[in-house]
Amino acid sequence: MGGVHGVCYGMNGDNLPSQSEVVQLYKSNGIGAMRIYSPDQKALDALRGSGIAVIIDVGGSGAVANLANNPSAAADWVRDNVQAYWPNVIIRYIAVGNELGPGDMGTILPAMQNVYDALVSAGLSNSIKVSTAVRMDAITESFPPSHGVFRPDLQQFMVPIAQFLANTMSPLLANVYPYFAYRDNPREIPLNYATFQPGTTVRDNDSGLTYTNLFSAMVDAVYAALEKAGEPGVRVVVSESGWPSAGGFAANVENARNHNQGVIDNVKNGTPKRPGQLETYVFAMFNENQKPGDETERHFGLFYPDKTPVYPITFPPN
Repeated sequence: MGGVHGVCYGMNGDNLPSQSEVVQLYKSNGIGAMRIYSPDQKALDALRGSGIAVIIDVGGSGAVANLANNPSAAADWVRDNVQAYWPNVIIRYIAVGNELGPGDMGTILPAMQNVYDALVSAGLSNSIKVSTAVRMDAITESFPPSHGVFRPDLQQFMVPIAQFLANTMSPLLANVYPYFAYRDNPREIPLNYATFQPGTTVRDNDSGLTYTNLFSAMVDAVYAALEKAGEPGVRVVVSESGWPSAGGFAANVENARNHNQGVIDNVKNGTPKRPGQLETYVFAMFNENQKPGDETERHFGLFYPDKTPVYPITFPPN
């Protein structure tokens, strides 16, 4: 049923391999799960029978708004992008929105509900879970981790979303990037702590828990925010985490490899607050030359578009 180590397959490049080649590259590297950012038909076709589990995003804010306003659109979406492939494609989660801003967050829960209702009608709501992916800036007071709480302006959205996730036994998807935390505050955060290297231990005096890497501390801040929202039972899935290998501050191959190998190796340990497996998706499979934003954005890949590795990385058996 796919793995707990995933990699995000972004397609913002004009020189990327075909979808069928990409699926083969996942398989040959033992990568058991994938995230795609829209229901790309060629990717879904290539995933048939692969054994790779997948997160499918519904698309951007416009797609989310359409699903929120129109239950029949959600039924059509599930028919075309889920029922057309299940069970030959192991669809694990549907991500309704990725890092949507406050102006769009009001559409998330109605869209999630409509997609969930469509899955219920299709008899698939026990197998496939509906969630949304949030940025770390949805959390405030993330240090120490036990102080984590959803931002005041987002609580009106995040508390009902957390209730929906609890009621449907679905996880919250969180995009967790120690790189951006370190880049924005290198005086306070040691590089070794941000990249899973030994030498720094941080104690949360309120919880009594001890942290040896920033990634685990950030994930536990999300768990603390869910607790304060009244839903301590909701699981967190790290739907993105990565580190750029070029293009900006602290963006080099050594740091990227240390961080991403650390993230992958940490999957089996979970966090101090939630020991056990922590399902995690590394961002991203490829350097994407058309990705907008800072130069670093185009250097998050584990592989170059010609399928050669940017640096060696090992995925343990799932």
